Amino acid sequence: MHPPPLASPPRPPAHPVVTRAALALGVSFAVLLTLVWAEWPPVLDADGEVSRTTHRWAVDSPALSQAARILTDWVWDPLTMRLLLGAVAVGLVIRRQAWGTVVWLGVTSTVGTLVQQGLKSAVGRERPVWPDPLDSAHYAAFPSGHALTATVAFGLLLWLLHVHGCSRVVWRTAVTVSVVSVTGVGLTRIWLGVHWPTDVLGGWLLGALVVVAAIEAHRRLLPDGGLRR
Repeated sequence: MHPPPLASPPRPPAHPVVTRAALALGVSFAVLLTLVWAEWPPVLDADGEVSRTTHRWAVDSPALSQAARILTDWVWDPLTMRLLLGAVAVGLVIRRQAWGTVVWLGVTSTVGTLVQQGLKSAVGRERPVWPDPLDSAHYAAFPSGHALTATVAFGLLLWLLHVHGCSRVVWRTAVTVSVVSVTGVGLTRIWLGVHWPTDVLGGWLLGALVVVAAIEAHRRLLPDGGLRR
C-alpha cells in the first residue's frame, strides 16, 4: 500500500490590517485616477497652481534645483532602485539561498513597472511645459514612475527587514531613509517641473498598493520567509 499523501500546510488567513490597507489604497487611487482621467477642473487648477509656484521657486534657487536634479536623476532614479533590489536579491541568494523571495522581488518589481507603464499609456496625460525648463522627462505623466518605483523598492526592503529580523538601530535607520527617499523623490519631480502633484500622489498610492499586495502574497506563498531551497 502506498502511504497517504502529505497534506500541504494551511495557508495563513488574510491579515485584516493588510486587507483594510489594500482597500483604502485601491479606492483612493481609483478616485484619483478617475479625476485625472476626466480632467476634473478643480484637480487641474490645483495642479497648475502648485506647479507654477514651485517652478518659480526652483528657477530662483539654482543651487537647490541642481541638488534636486542629482537626487532625482541618479540617487532615486528608477534604474537605481531596481539595481538596489537586484543587489538585495543577490545577497539573499549568497547568504540564504532564498529563491522564493528572490523570485518574489523580481515579480513584484516587474508587475509594478508594467502597471505603471500601462496606466501612463492609457491615461496619456501631458507633462508640464515651461519656457525655462529645469529638467526633462519623456513619455506620459500619470502616475509618476519615480514615485512608484521608490515606494515599491523601499516598501519591499522594509518588509524583508521585518521578516528576517534586524536590530532596532537598523530598523529605525531603514525607516528614516525610506521615508526621506520616497517623499524626496516625489518632491523633486514637482520641484523640477516634470510632474504635476497628482502624478506623484498617484505614484505613491499605486506603489503602496503594489507593496501591500506583494506582502500578502509573501505571507501566503512563503510563510517560511522564502527560505525554501
